[in-house]
Amino acid sequence: MKQHTLLKDIEHILYSEEAIAEAVDKIAKQITEDYRGKSPVFICILKGASVFFTDLIRKVDLPLSIDFMAISSYGSSTKTSGVVRILKDLDESVEGKDVIIVEDIIDTGLTLSYIKNTLIQRKVNSISIAALLDKPERRKTELEIDYKGLVIPNEFVVGYGLDYDEKYRNLSSIGVLKPSIYMDE
Repeated sequence: MKQHTLLKDIEHILYSEEAIAEAVDKIAKQITEDYRGKSPVFICILKGASVFFTDLIRKVDLPLSIDFMAISSYGSSTKTSGVVRILKDLDESVEGKDVIIVEDIIDTGLTLSYIKNTLIQRKVNSISIAALLDKPERRKTELEIDYKGLVIPNEFVVGYGLDYDEKYRNLSSIGVLKPSIYMDE
């Protein structure tokens, strides 16, 4: 199989397609166990979580519904601005429902804390967080991750939905982007 042309911009691969699939399977099994007898609403945080979200919900053996939110805190930068804006809100009410927020990566935790607090104010029955990647070194707020896939170092990663300036989302693995690609910032 031909190597993806975007891999030339990757310093090294952190997690292979197989390692990611194992992490997704583990999270899906745990959610299926924990929510047996319930019909949770899975909320995908666009755009980065879309690949993880799609793989995850196909492996969860429960009746579920889905919705989407788009949040802005990065723009085209590699660092969060700290200002969170909802660009696309939910289509349906989550009042009285069991909600699982699905996020690609938890970095500072500020964006996800904002989303979680917003949903709590909407009177959800329960709220959990499923994240494929956790970058604990950068955390700026206390945030409990109920379903955590993989821990990553404090490096800028792309692939499997994660991007830099809207590129690299289509890589099947997760790798560290070469600093020379984004050093102009």
